[in-house]
Order: sequence, then C-alpha cells, then structure tokens
Amino acid sequence: MKSLNARIWQLPLLTAVLIIGASCSREKSSVTGWNYNDPKNGGFEVVPYEEQETGPGLVLVEGGTFAMGRTEENITIDWDNVPRRVTVPSFYMDETEVANVHYLEYLYWLDRVFGDEYPEVYKRALPDTLVWRDRLSYTENYVELYLRHPAYQQYPVVGINWLQATDFCAWRTDRVNEQILVREGILRTNPSQKAEDNFNTDAYLAGQYEGLVKSDLPDLNPNGKGTRKVRIEDGILLPKYRLPTEAEWEFAALALIGNTQLERVYDRKQYPWNGHIVRNGEEKYKGEMLANFKRGRGDMMGVAGNLNDGADITAAVHNYPPNDYGLYNMGGNVSEWVMDVYRPLTSEDVTDFSSFRGNVYGTQVRDDEGLIAEKDSLGRITTRPVTTEEAAGRRNYRKSDNINYVDGSGNDVDSTFKDVTYNYGGASMIDDKARVYKGGSWKDRAYWMSPGTRRFLDEKLSTDYLGFRCAMIRVGTPSSAGSKYKTVKRK
Repeated sequence: MKSLNARIWQLPLLTAVLIIGASCSREKSSVTGWNYNDPKNGGFEVVPYEEQETGPGLVLVEGGTFAMGRTEENITIDWDNVPRRVTVPSFYMDETEVANVHYLEYLYWLDRVFGDEYPEVYKRALPDTLVWRDRLSYTENYVELYLRHPAYQQYPVVGINWLQATDFCAWRTDRVNEQILVREGILRTNPSQKAEDNFNTDAYLAGQYEGLVKSDLPDLNPNGKGTRKVRIEDGILLPKYRLPTEAEWEFAALALIGNTQLERVYDRKQYPWNGHIVRNGEEKYKGEMLANFKRGRGDMMGVAGNLNDGADITAAVHNYPPNDYGLYNMGGNVSEWVMDVYRPLTSEDVTDFSSFRGNVYGTQVRDDEGLIAEKDSLGRITTRPVTTEEAAGRRNYRKSDNINYVDGSGNDVDSTFKDVTYNYGGASMIDDKARVYKGGSWKDRAYWMSPGTRRFLDEKLSTDYLGFRCAMIRVGTPSSAGSKYKTVKRK
C-alpha cells in the first residue's frame, strides 16, 4: 500500500504548492513574525515532523545510563573491561546478524553495477570462504556451500573483515534511501544503473545525481526553478547505517530495559538473558539452550536425539529467544564487529557520553570556489582528512585522526604519553587497525557470551565465527511515540 506521502506528491505541481501554502499559512516564526512556507515572503520552509522512520530490519534501542564493563569473572586477567558508568543515546540496531542472503544481495548489486567496468569492487567485497579450513578438520563442504547454498540463506555471513562490513553499511544506506525516494514518488526505479551512474545519498544531496525523476518537490523559493530535490531538512532520508559502537552493542546486548522499574534496575545480568545459567527456565522450554555456543571440549551440539543447542556450526539468525529489546543472538552464534579501535584502557579514557575510540574526522573535497568536487568514478562524493590548519583554534579537536588521543602514539600532538607506544608485532598485537569484536560464537565457551567481554582482531582479517550487524542513530526524541514503523508527517 502506498504511503500518504507518495499520494500527496503525485498531485499536480500547482495543486501541491497550494496545499502546502494553505495548510501552513498560519505557521509563523516566533522570532520574526513572518509566515513559514509562504512564497510571498521568500518561501522559507519548515516541515512538520513527527518521528524518525524505522529503517528496514532495525529495532529501536532506547538509550540510557548503565555500568559498562565485565559482568563475569575476569578469567583472562586482562583488566581491559573495568566497569564504569556511561550513557548511550538511543539508536537503532539490526534485529539479527546480517545473513548470507543479505550479503548475496549486496554482491549481486555490486556485480550488476560495477562488474563490467570495475570488477575489482565486486572482488574486494567477496567473503573469505577459506576461513572454514582447518588443517586437522574436514570442512571443505562449508568452503563450497556455506555462503551460497539456499540451505544457509538465513545463516549469518562470516569471513567478513571490518572494512567489508563498513562498506556494506554504506551500500545499505544508499539502497534504503533510494527505495524511500521511489516509495514517495520522487524517483522512478532504475534497474539500469551502471558504474558512476548509481544512487548515492551524498551525491544526490550535493546535486550530483539526477536519477529517473518522477516528481521533484515543489520549491517555494520565488527565485527558484519551481521544483527542487529532497534535502536533509525535509526529514525524508534516513541517517547512515553503520557498525554499532562497543558501548551501543554492549548496552543493547544487556537489555536492562527488561529489568527496570522506574529508575531502578532491580536485577543485573550476566548474559543477554536473566539468570546465571545458559538454559531456558520457562516450563514450556525448560532445559533448552538459550544460545548457540560450545558447551565444552568436543561438545558443539550435544548428543544425537537430544541436541543441546540444535546447531553444529552457526544457526539461522532468528533461532533462540530474543532479548528484551527484541534482538536475536546477542550472546552466541557469531561474534560481531563493532566500530571501535581496541585499547586495553578504553574504560579509563573515553568520554562517559556515547563512548567511542576511533574518530578520524573528514570533510568533503571542494574546488577552488568552495563547491563540492565532482563525484568519483564509483559515483561517490570524495572526502579527505581535516587538516591541522582547518582545526586550528578549535577546543574540541586539533587534528583529523584522534584514534590515539591521550593514549600514546609516539607522535600524537594531543597525547600526554608521547613516549609510549604499543610496539606492534614486538610487545603486542595492538595498533590503530585493531578493531573490537563482541559476544560469543558457536566456537566459544559460555564465558564469551557475557556482553562485557571484549576481544580484537586486525580490521583486514576475518574468521569463520565472526559476523556483524548494522546500527543507526536515532534523531530527535530518544523514545518512540508509538508504533514500530513511523513515517514523516507532512501537511
């Protein structure tokens, strides 16, 4: 069923302008007294906005404060997850891990759009299916079948490194926003996109992508062209999909919203579910495993006739009960990439609001006249790091790369430990490419299903037990006003 928005914008242009002007004629600026949305006085537009739309596959995670860090005995004696109180702003997270079928859709699109002219784009995105190989185990069947056989469509994709997961999130942003513009009657479906002629959100907003226009929005600016492209101010396009931060992932996994009355958390959690055991205590499902993990040495799934978790390797992404946010497999199945760069003392360093280490600030490349430069050969707006000259005089940051801020990089102008380094490859495996991953997997013991545990891996490496899911910031009010799916309300 078409949304109300689509039907409105399909009206003749003159009628649409009259509707907007009449319905908003009484809305005035509280600082100047001039009417909003009135072409007679310049046409400054203010869009009535109700709530952010929930993107495909996402679940709202209402934020708040919590004690981030270990909820289990520190058996590794790393002391890299010392508890501290932080606040996580509300955000959206995928209900499940990204599945093989989702990633195959991504690969198909890349091959269709870039395969002829830029085949390396498709090849760069391919999962490493050889991660299934083990020198003392026969696993060639998974090498050949796990990614593409329909039996594994709903199983989590593995063999994905951090860089590939990040690229997938960027692609998903563009496909979702393109679909929204098609749904709203602004663009027509264009299955013939090739090379640089493909929808990119930033390129569209910069006026460097036209697409198959069905009906642009009316432009109330009396000096305009009568119609215009969608802008951020219209509230139609969604924010970017991305990997969750470590704080977001841990907060979502614990799901303390299910253990809260008013402002009192009455029961702490060790796992994404209540209690200190890994079996279901409900009478109907009593004794069933609550996640896919390794129970003990040589025990991946239990005894024939009574399999303890019903999975030899990974399991379908909707298997096992969801947590109190409605998120599946936040304990076992596969571990998951998050955005953060790993540091053992992150808990001592990061800010207590929206904690994250890994910021590298960039800006869009512009020409000598200050206009956004032409998009690249793949249809994307190019960016570059912020220069120290551009950051001069700022108090909140002084350079582009802030991964090593107050952490000791050996050359960090902001560091109070300039002579300290991690000696990558000598004294440690920690460098600026070491990314955090969270949660247990089908190969892990129960200990790693505790949300506070943390491990790291180089961003270019992948394994047969590591996947990912996407997240998105929530704009505006941190709480939902009602239904799971909300559209933008316009007059």
